[in-house]
Amino acid sequence: MSTQARGGPVQQTSSTFIGMPAFPEAAREALDNTQQRKNLRHATHTIRDKRAAVVDELPEWEALRVAGADAKDEALTHLADYLEQLEESLVAQGATVHWARDAVEANRIALEIARAKEVDEVVKVKSMATQEIELNEALEEAGVHAWETDLAELIVQLGHDRPSHILVPAIHRNRNEIREIFLREMAKVGRPAPDDLTQDPARLAEAARLHLREKFLRARVGISGANFAIADTGTLVVVESEGNGRMCLTLPETLISVVGIEKVLPTWDDLAPMMQLLPRSSTGERMNPYTTMWTGAHDGDGPQDVHVILLDNGRSHVLADTVGREALRCIRCSACLNVCPVYERTGGHAYGSVYPGPIGAVLNPQLRGTSSAVDQSLPYASSLCGACFDACPVRINIPELLVELRGRVTEEGHAAESAAMKAAAWVLSDPKRLAGAQRASSLVGRVVGDRTIRSLPGLGAWTSARDVPTPPTESFRQWWARERGDDR
Repeated sequence: MSTQARGGPVQQTSSTFIGMPAFPEAAREALDNTQQRKNLRHATHTIRDKRAAVVDELPEWEALRVAGADAKDEALTHLADYLEQLEESLVAQGATVHWARDAVEANRIALEIARAKEVDEVVKVKSMATQEIELNEALEEAGVHAWETDLAELIVQLGHDRPSHILVPAIHRNRNEIREIFLREMAKVGRPAPDDLTQDPARLAEAARLHLREKFLRARVGISGANFAIADTGTLVVVESEGNGRMCLTLPETLISVVGIEKVLPTWDDLAPMMQLLPRSSTGERMNPYTTMWTGAHDGDGPQDVHVILLDNGRSHVLADTVGREALRCIRCSACLNVCPVYERTGGHAYGSVYPGPIGAVLNPQLRGTSSAVDQSLPYASSLCGACFDACPVRINIPELLVELRGRVTEEGHAAESAAMKAAAWVLSDPKRLAGAQRASSLVGRVVGDRTIRSLPGLGAWTSARDVPTPPTESFRQWWARERGDDR
């Protein structure tokens, strides 16, 4: 990864995640939660099996992946031009466009709009961008209640929890836990759950619908993100499975959409492969049950006051790197999470961000930099098995990016590992030094014999989960010299 990526402003780490332990410590704690591991295994295997079935239906799947990657690369390569075009298209259709460099600026803009409308509550569509900037917390602090309307997000909000998955934020909760949350919390913020609520999924969904309906009907301001933003038409696109998004996007008088600048697609035609790639990769469906597209404001149809906040928040920093920018192709489908053996066992909280799993391990250290212990540890939160690349619908080479980031972390932060690599380079650069090291290694091998080396001084963390290979009693060069003498 080029040094160019190390310049420019990075995303400020959210106050929620400041002080969180590094991934190894957080993962070790998560592994002790057997119920969570059971919930995660069941959910991820169910989704991955559905995805595999619908992907196998398309012989042109690989061509779709290439088309999706090409569209995103074209947008990222000329991002400034397409963003200006998007702004012109949105304004021409009656929308107001705001630019936000970071979370503080985006939250301030959204709050000012809500205050101008004199509201004390808003309804929200599920949005990773608003989670990233912690918009709910900023609004709440200013006296404006933000109600999540996606079922999984509602569970997380009512449970005073944090999301654990990009697509299914409450994936770590089972039905009984959800029932208990509804019974305990719904009455505190609106219509209570029925006393005879069971853990039947239909009853739980019904309780959520009834609880949310009164909020939908009285809300005057809605807040959303966008899955895609089409530059040549100014159209924003949201795909979802429950219909709550369409309620938020059409009922309120005012709509505020917080859109990451990497969500831009150049043309309407570029949307076609995405609409096949995203549902199959995310929920294992052939198409999304609800797809809502809106282009500015129109008399008598939907919100009459539309605001679009184009959010940077560290994305320009990632874009400046010609290798690392590949991570900005991500369309937040979460397919990489569902096939990752590390995520399956630890869940999302261990990653210290709203972006967990393999893509989070790549994206967070680039957006936020590698100054914190959490971000230094994330590139190592992977087995590098390559399943994430195979599952990614836009061909992000996550294993390759992880290796690049490990190199940067080693250079910048891990003094012991960096010193070990420099020492290895010094030995390997000279045949005499290498021969001396091999003789020393053989001596250690003869002393150790058949015993297993459990740990070595200075390698405590590395050897806590693996044994040190026993040195051979004789190197190949020594064997050759013994067997063949000077016959080389």
